[in-house]
Amino acid sequence: MSVGGAVSEQARLLAREAAQWLALQDAGELSAEQAAELGRWRQRSAAHEALWQKAEGLRRRFAEVPAPLAVACLDRPDPGRRRLLGQALAVGGLLPLAWLGYRQLPVASWRADLRTATGERRGLTLPDGTRLQLNTASAVNLDFAQGRHRLQLVQGEIAVDGSGPVQVEVEQGLLQAWGAAFCVRLDGGRCEVAVSRGQLDVQPLAGATMRLRAGQRLSFGVTGAHASETFDVQLPGWQQGLLLADNQPLGQLLRELRRYRPGLLRWDPALERLRVTGTFQLDDTDRIFALLAASLPLQVHYRTRYWVSLAPRQLAG
Repeated sequence: MSVGGAVSEQARLLAREAAQWLALQDAGELSAEQAAELGRWRQRSAAHEALWQKAEGLRRRFAEVPAPLAVACLDRPDPGRRRLLGQALAVGGLLPLAWLGYRQLPVASWRADLRTATGERRGLTLPDGTRLQLNTASAVNLDFAQGRHRLQLVQGEIAVDGSGPVQVEVEQGLLQAWGAAFCVRLDGGRCEVAVSRGQLDVQPLAGATMRLRAGQRLSFGVTGAHASETFDVQLPGWQQGLLLADNQPLGQLLRELRRYRPGLLRWDPALERLRVTGTFQLDDTDRIFALLAASLPLQVHYRTRYWVSLAPRQLAG
């Protein structure tokens, strides 16, 4: 809960900017121009400077603490600063603001039994023989005590491939599968499920249970699910380290790609509706940018390793 009520979008933006500037400074990648820009950012208002001082103080105090925990502490301003900082210090706005180069996961995810960083994928075999894969920036808790076969997806996306019963708990409800292979992804306030083998039941917290079979997928929330739709189970995806695009709007592709790259990825709105087709290797996002620049009228600018922007290509002459 925030100081004084709901977190405003402006407060979230202020907190995010502070975390980004701190990350760039810690990485030692601030140019003279960027250092001057940071100075102007700090001078923009008393709240800007106070939040910056708070962030730098926490960095010194918690140098050995994982960044998500340190950033979460920004929500605890001294009483005398509350009026000055206001909603900028809300937990909801600051928990996701891990400094770049760290795992960029909120506290609940940091404490999870299994987790991956941004851009990392991980596969393992569970005690009951179930094969589990974690996609980028994901976190899972395991419960195999007393014969249970339950996973709790805290954040991100997983792929499950098992021969027996398994349950997956999400904020929106419960999935129950029997000898199935399926993917589960948390996206905002909804959960997306896709079954490639077998079947499973989707039980929203408040809504009718729906059974999904191989080749079906759906999105559901706490109160129920949308109608299921079909998909091609033969198409490769993130489990194989691939990102596929079939005449896809570039903006949609970049939003998906942003999940796999630490730092800032921005693009000019004029690029949104460009169409792209291809199969891209998720392990080399810089190569993806190069391929996009070679096939589309755009250019890629690297301000730092963690700050990339795409803009329309400037015509010569």
